[in-house]
Amino acid sequence: TSQYTSLTALLEESFQRYATRDAYLCMGQRLSYRDLNLFSARIGAWLQSRGLAPGARVAVMMPNVLHYPVCVAGILRAGYTVVNVNPLYTPRELEHQLSDSGAEAIVILE
Repeated sequence: TSQYTSLTALLEESFQRYATRDAYLCMGQRLSYRDLNLFSARIGAWLQSRGLAPGARVAVMMPNVLHYPVCVAGILRAGYTVVNVNPLYTPRELEHQLSDSGAEAIVILE
C-alpha cells in the first residue's frame, strides 16, 4: 500500500515539506513549492467558483511552461479530472479530444 491516499495528498505534503525549494525550472524562471501551492490553490478556487461539479473534466492545452504544472495541480486540488490536450492538434483533432473526453472547461495559454 502507498503512504498517500491520492496524488493530491502527495502534492499537499510536498507543498509543506519543500516550500522553500524549487519545484520547477523553465526558461530561466523558477517556481517554488510555496508558489506552486499558492497559485494552484487560486486556480482551483477559481474553477470551483465557475460551478463545475466534483469530478468534472478540465482540459489543459498548453506547451511545457510553468503555467502547466500550476494548472494541473489546481485542477486536481479542486477535485476535477485533468484532460491533457496537445497544443499542436488540428481543429478536428481538438474537437474529437474534447468531445470524447467530456471536458467541460479548458485552460489555454494565450
